[in-house]
Amino acid sequence: MYFIRRIKKTTLLSIFEVTYSRCFAEKFGYQIGREWRRVYPVQSAASFHTSCCPFSKKKREERLKAQELDYTSPKKRKKVIEVWPNMTVEELSRSMGKPIDDVFELMTFVDNTFGLDRPTDVIENFDTLCDIIKKANLRWKMRENTQENTAIEDKDAYRQPPAPPEQLQKRPPVVTIMGHVDHGKTTLLDYLRKSSIVSGEFGGITQHIGAFSVKVGKESITFLDTPGHAAFTAMRSRGAHCTDIVVLVVAADDGVMEQTIESIRMAKEANVPIVVAINKMDKPTADLERTKKMLMMRGLTLEEFGGDVQAIPISALRGTNVSQLTEAILVLADLTDLKATYSGSVEGVILESKMDRYKGKLSTALIQRGTLRKGCILTAGLAWCKVKKLLNDKSLEILEAPPSTPVEIVGWNDLPAPGDVMLQVESEHRANEVLRYRQKIQMTEKAKKDLPSIESARAESKNYYKERLIEKRRRRHAKINWDEFRQKQKEMHNKNKPELNIIVKADVEGSLEAISDLLVSYNSSICDLNIVHSGIGSISLTDVEMAEPFNAIVYSFNVGVLPDAQELANRSGIAIKHQNVIYHFLEDVKTEINSRLPPKEMEEVTGEAVVQELFLINEGKKKKIPVAGCRCIKGELKKSSLYKVMRNDQEIFRGSLSSMRNLKTEVTSIKKDQHCGLKFEDTSVVFQPGDVIQAFRTYTVPQEIEWNPF
Repeated sequence: MYFIRRIKKTTLLSIFEVTYSRCFAEKFGYQIGREWRRVYPVQSAASFHTSCCPFSKKKREERLKAQELDYTSPKKRKKVIEVWPNMTVEELSRSMGKPIDDVFELMTFVDNTFGLDRPTDVIENFDTLCDIIKKANLRWKMRENTQENTAIEDKDAYRQPPAPPEQLQKRPPVVTIMGHVDHGKTTLLDYLRKSSIVSGEFGGITQHIGAFSVKVGKESITFLDTPGHAAFTAMRSRGAHCTDIVVLVVAADDGVMEQTIESIRMAKEANVPIVVAINKMDKPTADLERTKKMLMMRGLTLEEFGGDVQAIPISALRGTNVSQLTEAILVLADLTDLKATYSGSVEGVILESKMDRYKGKLSTALIQRGTLRKGCILTAGLAWCKVKKLLNDKSLEILEAPPSTPVEIVGWNDLPAPGDVMLQVESEHRANEVLRYRQKIQMTEKAKKDLPSIESARAESKNYYKERLIEKRRRRHAKINWDEFRQKQKEMHNKNKPELNIIVKADVEGSLEAISDLLVSYNSSICDLNIVHSGIGSISLTDVEMAEPFNAIVYSFNVGVLPDAQELANRSGIAIKHQNVIYHFLEDVKTEINSRLPPKEMEEVTGEAVVQELFLINEGKKKKIPVAGCRCIKGELKKSSLYKVMRNDQEIFRGSLSSMRNLKTEVTSIKKDQHCGLKFEDTSVVFQPGDVIQAFRTYTVPQEIEWNPF
């Protein structure tokens, strides 16, 4: 028992605990904790030294034996595998390097894996995928799945093939009126419809796509009126690509302008025939021949010069030659032989979308194939609709809409984007299936597009972390430099530049698109412009609550404000501004940005002198001090002014005077053509003959942003 007396009591207790815990674990199948392996890497109590020699003699041998034992090191890093969204069970098995049966067995311990019974089953829930990897004691990293597109079954809806010739019937022509702003496009439509649309347009300009059906004798023509303002380029492009004929309205007094050229280009890209209407012929300043020459210069060969483009001089205000214009449109429509099938699935294009306070989400669409009726199931982009109501251009409910009919559709679950293709499907289940497929494709494309940015941001973050870690280790035992810390705080405070946060709510999708394109063109380092939120419909309580933490201005474009939202805005001090003309909206945003800019410091030169000679004078027992002997050549020099010394048009010094003398007399000012001696407070300045000394004053002026998107 001698060797037991040599062992400490605590050591004996530890040996007993380790041995007992190991036996218990082996009996019940539990794994021994790493803390036991780390402290006492033994297999039994008999492995300890039991001789009378000192206990410390065997420690080194025991450590070497412990290293040979097959225990997992607590610092060993887990294996990292590559994963990607929508992995199949078979792909996960290959990535983990485990048999697929083991993966299926592992999935029985993970939630949300019910139904994943085959190797080709897709694990759609990414959290479930992460839980499976975690259960396998592995780590993961994301990579792009190059085979994802091939694994997705195509469930989209597409346009039907052309109908057989025997099913085709004649349809009305679709005519888009295009041209420069304020050239009389809407006035022409007013005369054709015997209405007054232009009087209802804010600012006298069109800011939406208008679709109307006009009866001309026994025939019918569908007109699309597009905005002519520079901000509505996307609307004009949509109008040009869903039309049969383009009527180009050109004012006879202005001639071909910027948006006129753009409209010609869009019509040529869409391969659509053009009819030119030279408007405002009733004005004294109208010049028909000059306008025709300008059109010829832009590539439109008129009929009178041997081309195929008709040019008809009209006056939309008085109705002169408007009937001749409609006849030219109908003749051109007959020549192009416009036909469509009135049966089968409906196809069309979305012209405009908006949120109506009483009708809900509705869109203006142009039917291109089939006949749309109440109850039809439609898809357009990422939205679907079960048609609840059909309205014509006079807001009257209609039962059906044949081809070439503009119609307002009520019943959308979400607002479709203008320009989206509208297709009819069999059922709501099929519509949801199409939407899920399109959303999946959109997310996949977005992930591919964002992957380089994500990798770049990840690498930048990693480098930043490494730099911070090195700096932290370097300064771990260093004393804090409070002066440097305060200087950094001051620099961070100075970096804070002004910003304008806005929320925009518009009446229709097209106007919101034009406003967004306008705001995206802003690019300035002086002041930031942030769009907190944008949407369609009236300003709601949520919009005001969203604006409050950002101190944002809420802009309403042709929409109202709900009463509870207005009440909260009044209490919170949130500004709500109403605009209905896009260039007025731009001016207001520029005014708000300018009001946030700090004043700009300017300099005004009040006098100028030329150094003729440098004098060195003694002041008591001090060293020699330089004095500039000058002659004033411009303005007046005042002792209280600030001065700068210019040499070869480069500023070499800036400061104030300590003395100004004329001969030996101390003076406060020197006028033109007088000689003087100037001594600066900073005596280190060395003058040279020919240097120019300028007296100036500083003042501040309001700063204005340079931003003109038009």
